Amino acid sequence: MRRDAHAARATRRDLYAAGAAALLVTAAVLVGRHIQSTRHTLFVHWPPLLAQWDPHLGPGTPAALLLAAAGVAYGPGLAARLPWRGLLASAWASALAWITCLALVDGWRRGIAGRLTSRNEYLRVIGRFADIPAALRDFTHHIVSGSPAPWPAHVAGHPPAATLVFVLLDRTGLRGGGWAGMFCVVVGATGCVAVLVAVRALADEALARRAAPFLVLTPAAVWQGTSADGLFAAVAAWAVALLALALTRPSPWAAAGAGLLFGLTCYLSYGLTLFALIGAAVLVLGSRRPRDRRSLLIPLLAGLAVFPVVFAFAGFDWLDGYRLLTIRYRQGVGGIRPYGYWLWADLACAVLITGPATAAGLRRAGALLPHRRTGSRARLAVLVGAALLALLVADLSGMSKAETERIWLPFALWLLPACALLPRPRPWLAAQVVLALLLNHLLLTGW
Repeated sequence: MRRDAHAARATRRDLYAAGAAALLVTAAVLVGRHIQSTRHTLFVHWPPLLAQWDPHLGPGTPAALLLAAAGVAYGPGLAARLPWRGLLASAWASALAWITCLALVDGWRRGIAGRLTSRNEYLRVIGRFADIPAALRDFTHHIVSGSPAPWPAHVAGHPPAATLVFVLLDRTGLRGGGWAGMFCVVVGATGCVAVLVAVRALADEALARRAAPFLVLTPAAVWQGTSADGLFAAVAAWAVALLALALTRPSPWAAAGAGLLFGLTCYLSYGLTLFALIGAAVLVLGSRRPRDRRSLLIPLLAGLAVFPVVFAFAGFDWLDGYRLLTIRYRQGVGGIRPYGYWLWADLACAVLITGPATAAGLRRAGALLPHRRTGSRARLAVLVGAALLALLVADLSGMSKAETERIWLPFALWLLPACALLPRPRPWLAAQVVLALLLNHLLLTGW
């Protein structure tokens, strides 16, 4: 009886957490609409999201509905029974299908092929990278508005590796928005696999299996298929996963790979340097033997140095690029959008991309941390806690006011495993897919 009463109290607290998250979103919508209609300083049509109200159906609707129903009905059971490698393959294939179906609700052109060809996106500048070394040497000269031929917003807002991904894709013959969009979708869908690998290594396999359906059928998939940030999220996730494997095996090759991808991550997005906080949590969780950590330090640092050295020799100064970006940010709408609103409204965006189940899961993770408990559940709580801390630091920085439904995708992937702590997955999973379907069918998202 005591155990049943405790479980009932925990369930009520989960519902309170989800309800509080819903109230946060409601407040962000109502307050945001008032600010935008009276002051016009938010520069989004449906705050807190960069979207507009546009109920619609599309070619991806039937498949998305079927996949959602099948995922809720069979996902948790299959995740528990499949062989581990089969689970990873199925998770990637299912995530790929979910992301693609949601994107196709807006049609091929609007949902995938046209996203990266808009005026602020990377494909607009492919021709300016005919001489890649010269473009890298000259990159920082075009970041600030008012400079000769300033870069589009997204090119200026990221280190050059983000643009080089699409330049190199174009060089291989995969030209145009369709190839670029599907490349982001296919690679971005591997992010859930990387998180599963890391959770299994750092916590245990049972929790990874419980997290799998939530990682696949996430509301974040609405944006994973429509921007390059889903690609960045996957690269960062694999950096963390390889670090976890390096520490728990241990493996110098995995350590070198983790360092290499961490270095690449920093040259894909300035803000993803905050993944150092998640990496630090992995270092704490991954090995209790200091000798193991010391033996992996050299390959880790060697891998980490590759991209900074290459870009430095090519003439790109990361610190100068970030300094100039802060100037460009203040020159544009980032300098007008009110910090006070976005400080908490960005968290409402985080709720929308991670869903009510994650809010409840984070409540359970938070309950584990103050008591210094040990075991796999506490280790998972530390991992998602580090991701939440990184997200909060990004929020406080004021450098991601609005549009965090895509900018924070890399952090969102690491909050979703908290759903593994929930005792009854299917109702929560149903809430997740309903939210994703409503967002995609009621709103026309900007990304």
